[in-house]
Amino acid sequence: MADRFKDNLGYFFRDSAKKFPDKVALIDLSGAKPREVTYAELDRRHDQFAALLHQLGIKPGDRIAMSISNRFEFVEIMYGAMRAGVVPVPLNTKLGADTIEFTIQNSGCVAAVIEPQANAHIAGIVDKAGLKVKLAFDPVPKGWMNYEHALGGAPARFDPPKLKPDHPSFLPYTSGSTGKPKGVVLTHAGQLWWIRALQKYWPGDPSNRALAAVPLYHKNAMAGAIKPMLNYGGSVVILNGFEPRRFLTVLSEYKCSHAGGVPAVFTLLLQQKDLIKSLDFSALKSLKIGSAPTPKELMDAVEEAFGIPVAESYGLTEGGPVMIGPRLDGKPAPHGSCGVVWPEGEVKLVGTDGTVSESYGELWVKNPGVTPGYYNLPEVNKQRLVDGWLKTGDLFAKDAEGFFYFKGRTDDMFNSGGENVYPLEVENLLLKHDAVADVSVVPVPHTIKGEVPVAIVVKAKGVEADEQALKSFCLSNGPAYAHPRRVFFEDALPLNGAGKTDRKLVKERVMSLLGGIALGGS
Repeated sequence: MADRFKDNLGYFFRDSAKKFPDKVALIDLSGAKPREVTYAELDRRHDQFAALLHQLGIKPGDRIAMSISNRFEFVEIMYGAMRAGVVPVPLNTKLGADTIEFTIQNSGCVAAVIEPQANAHIAGIVDKAGLKVKLAFDPVPKGWMNYEHALGGAPARFDPPKLKPDHPSFLPYTSGSTGKPKGVVLTHAGQLWWIRALQKYWPGDPSNRALAAVPLYHKNAMAGAIKPMLNYGGSVVILNGFEPRRFLTVLSEYKCSHAGGVPAVFTLLLQQKDLIKSLDFSALKSLKIGSAPTPKELMDAVEEAFGIPVAESYGLTEGGPVMIGPRLDGKPAPHGSCGVVWPEGEVKLVGTDGTVSESYGELWVKNPGVTPGYYNLPEVNKQRLVDGWLKTGDLFAKDAEGFFYFKGRTDDMFNSGGENVYPLEVENLLLKHDAVADVSVVPVPHTIKGEVPVAIVVKAKGVEADEQALKSFCLSNGPAYAHPRRVFFEDALPLNGAGKTDRKLVKERVMSLLGGIALGGS
């Protein structure tokens, strides 16, 4: 029986529940009033959900779709399903109907738990799919079971099945911004390896409290807050949706010690410097920015505003998820670097010619947490997985001290008149200008050079600059071939469901502003 608990990701916080049964594990701010959930209650509800699935005839290996916003039940549904050996498929609630329908069909889901208000299409999609078990939060659609009522009728104890180490724990899908989303198979053994390694080398203090405001279906929230905090007995404050001033107020009022998010989150927070100066952040120990390219200039500005260490995190759902992090001797990574290679697992940088480099190339990773394969995509597996190595598609530089610097995606780079241009480098340059709060650079067709960079800029509050000023700044401070040929100004950048800048939508917007015509001249 002991192995059934030890080898099942659904029990990753069981030791904390035994040690701190009456301690608050989660504080849910999604409702009219805060909802505090103790470790004992959370553990019991996990068992109840596992038992409920068993009662409803859902078997180990079956898939269950989840379309739920940020609320504490997300955690019990995801990991309670794992206790029963059932494989949750967490859905990006911001995706369109076609993509959600594809994901449910492709993954072979037989059941669903939904929050109808999280996505306008989800109830209809599940009904159309003919899934045999349908659970929902209020307002419960006709013909569905009420989640809370059904849970309350389930036994408070559950005897978990014995699972093989390679049994799938959950099946997240990529965002699909460049095509149909891909299912990423992640095993119980691999995910537990990562949690245990994290606590072994960087043990956490049970007094810590994290704020999770990015979507729980995304790695940033799960790997950055939920899993590490609950594993060692900390607590997590859950915010349903991100609004800058609300985020800052909660961070202060609930005395959070840690918080993280994608770069767009912190770009918006910096626009609230008046509130930052007025609030008490004395409990705050560190902030982490990651899951997307993180400019050094952004990290410098965040650290200055909050007066605490700011670190860049890097991870990949299918890659561990995290394989680069802090040095064991405590030496901080320079801003612009996401750290050094983890003490367990391997990484290497590979050039376009297939040779290994010590200083620059595509990051390949190999560790127990790497996906054994994309779901039902044998051709993709042949391309991305080589002898246990995952080709991440991310370009990195490494310095003499072993610090890694993210340079962009292999498919982001474009050629402009014979020169390789990386959008991230142009964005970093523009962010050095005081008038630029946020920016996205994309390639557009050019009659002579093939493609050239064009930028959409979000201006910083109280600072003015026109297009010519920013173009001149880039020409004066960077290579001429990489300067943006046009600069457009918008109130905000388009984001995808994970809170990252959606380059596809940026490109569409730029081409619309250009009237769909290729640029010419120099």
